Amino acid sequence: MDPRVWALLTVTNLTKEYPAPRGPLLILSGVSLSLSPGDAVSIMGPSGSGKSTLLYILGALEPPTTGSVVLDGRNPYELPEPKLAAFRNKEIGFVFQDHCLLAQCTVLENVLTPTLVARNAAGASVNFTARARTLLEQVGLGDRLDHSPAELSGGEKQRVALARALICQPRLLLCDEPTGNLDRSSAETVADLLFDLHRQQRAILVVVTHNPELAARFPLRFELRNRQLRKMQLEP
Repeated sequence: MDPRVWALLTVTNLTKEYPAPRGPLLILSGVSLSLSPGDAVSIMGPSGSGKSTLLYILGALEPPTTGSVVLDGRNPYELPEPKLAAFRNKEIGFVFQDHCLLAQCTVLENVLTPTLVARNAAGASVNFTARARTLLEQVGLGDRLDHSPAELSGGEKQRVALARALICQPRLLLCDEPTGNLDRSSAETVADLLFDLHRQQRAILVVVTHNPELAARFPLRFELRNRQLRKMQLEP
């Protein structure tokens, strides 16, 4: 079956506003998006345009004011806690600009942190430790399993964060400026790994970035401007 005949992620007429002293502050207006398994999307836009807000809404971290987000047939914002947390942990992976690693944990332990919840649901049927080791091998850190984050470079920390985001095999991988804090060489390495692992897992990949070189590598490109999401025309 052609994977594009059905949409795994559907965003419909999304708006987001925040209360302000002079009345509601509108951040997003009428945002709609439909993505299929394997799609890879970059989103650019000026600072303060709402890119991160949109990413957090897609990731079930920030509820929209109006509109809906449906991932694999379910609207996460209709789920009660703790079902929402379990859904987010299983279906969505996050990579932020700051790696957000736990300083007191080893590299392997950091990758395994999302599985503390997933183990309860999966029981003994999934060997998460073996999967974590495989992912760390794939990102070139197979010999650093027992190292602490303090012993890693910035690029290595971000590679650990990428492995952690993929440990539960999410349907949706969201990245907020994943190369923003890295030097050019490290940024290219992390970006290459991001695309390689995305192709293997066939998740939907959505990356927010200010880096035009990174954005240009995506087959689907959008710009968030004036509160609306617009598809960018690719140059021939």
